[in-house]
Formats: sequence, structure tokens, C-alpha cells
Amino acid sequence: MLRFTDTMPFDTKLKVNTIRILRRRDIPEGLWTKCEECGEIIYNKTLEEDAKVCPKCDYHFTLSAPERVAQLTDEGTFQEFFSEVRSGDPLKFKGPKSYVAKIKEDQTATGLTDAVVTGVGQVNGTKLALGVTDSRFIMGSMGSVVGERLTRLIEKATAEKLPVVIVSGSGGGARMYEGMFSLMQMAKTSQALAKLHEAGGLFISVLTNPTMAGVMASFASLGDLIVAEPKALIGFTGPRVIEQTIRQKLPEGFQTSEFLLEHGMIDKIIHRRQLKGALHQYINFFNRS
Repeated sequence: MLRFTDTMPFDTKLKVNTIRILRRRDIPEGLWTKCEECGEIIYNKTLEEDAKVCPKCDYHFTLSAPERVAQLTDEGTFQEFFSEVRSGDPLKFKGPKSYVAKIKEDQTATGLTDAVVTGVGQVNGTKLALGVTDSRFIMGSMGSVVGERLTRLIEKATAEKLPVVIVSGSGGGARMYEGMFSLMQMAKTSQALAKLHEAGGLFISVLTNPTMAGVMASFASLGDLIVAEPKALIGFTGPRVIEQTIRQKLPEGFQTSEFLLEHGMIDKIIHRRQLKGALHQYINFFNRS
């Protein structure tokens, strides 16, 4: 235990006293967040007001689907569709935790019914169909519900001649709990987008950290315009798995949005603060074309 002594330097006494005060003070929890990139301690209110971007290093924190919807659409304009589509348990999956139990657990934790929110809203007064996946719900993986909701959204947009924007954030790819039923969603969403394209519709794909596996190998890579947030991890399988498979060291920044832009896999990197305005500009530009 630290104690004051007559020979202790003043600055040391000050530090000890400060420690004692901080230990005694009742500081509420949940007021601060540590940046995963640079370690900066950020006041939560400041972080939320700045679109959840670190003010020091510009790291983009993960957003929930409701937060993303709120950031991209005009207040009060978003109407959710297809929330009634819910998961079954086609394989009667058994493991350390059953599929039914995992769904209920993530529903409670996130307040969502599944890993995607779909609906229609406005961005700066322009109407669009919007889908947003949420990595908090079984890693944002694409099961039957995610595929069905996105397919219905695309079909609705095709019928009503609306532009489609899908914001992807999936680190889980196809959902293993559903086996082949999950893999089928890759073809289903891709076919719906093909019909949208044939009808002259616009699809803008927004890639966020992370966008991986079955999601990236299907609808996320099929945008007429593909944009990404800075430093997002984007690919089919993770860098560690690739290195272990090919037994080679991957290039610096491999599978980041910056690397993919340099190699022509995406069209543009857009900072989160500019994303809403950019989407509005792109939609209006293509509507005039």
C-alpha cells in the first residue's frame, strides 16, 4: 500500500493522491469506449455524435442495423418490410447450443428478429429500398430469413422501380445451422438482382467491416456500384486461412477495402460521414442517365 513520507517527491504524492481519489470516486460504467485501432479512450456521447468514428485515428466502429438505418435515411421515412419472415430449424441442429436457442439468445441480445433489416425509406428526399445486415446476430450470416427478406426487397424494388442499397457486414457467410438451405440463398439473391438488372434497376452495394464468405460471393459483389468504408475487411475467407493453405505470406493490407480498390475489385471508398450524401448523388445521377 502506498503511503506518504516526508522524503517522497511532491509529484509522486500528487499521483498517489489522484489514484486514491479515482478509486473512491463512483464513476458510472458505460460512459467511455476504447478505440480498437489506436487505443484512444472516447466519451460515448462524442462517439455517437460523430457517427461512431474515432476522432483520433478515423477507425470506423461497427454499427448495428438500426443505427445504420438511422444514419442513412431521413428521419421518420423508413418503413420496415418482411419482418414477419422468421427462421425455422430445418436440420433440427444439435450442438453445444441448438439453433433455436442461438436464435433466441441473439434476438434477446440485439433486439432484432434476424441478421438483416429490410425496408423502404428516403435519403435526402429520394426514395430507395434498403437492406442492412447486422454482424451481431450470428455474425451477420446469411440463412433462409436473410436471403428471403433481401430477395423480397429486391423484387419489391423491381416492381416499384426503386433503387436498391444493401449495406453488408457479415463475418459469417452462409449459416451452417441451415446447411444447404443457407447456401441456396446465394443463388436466390443473385437471381433476384439479375432480374432487377434486366428491368433497368440500380443496385448499390455498400461493404463494411467485415464482409466475407457467402455474402461477398453472392449479392454483395454484384452491385452496379460497389463502395466500401475505409479499412474494411472484405473477401471470401480470412487471411490466416489463406496463408495456412498456400503457405505464403500475403501482401500488406490484403483484403482491406484500400487493397481491393487498388486492384479494381471495388469502385470507391467512402467515409461514413459522407456515405448518405454520396448515395443520394449516385442515385440521382443514375436516375437521370
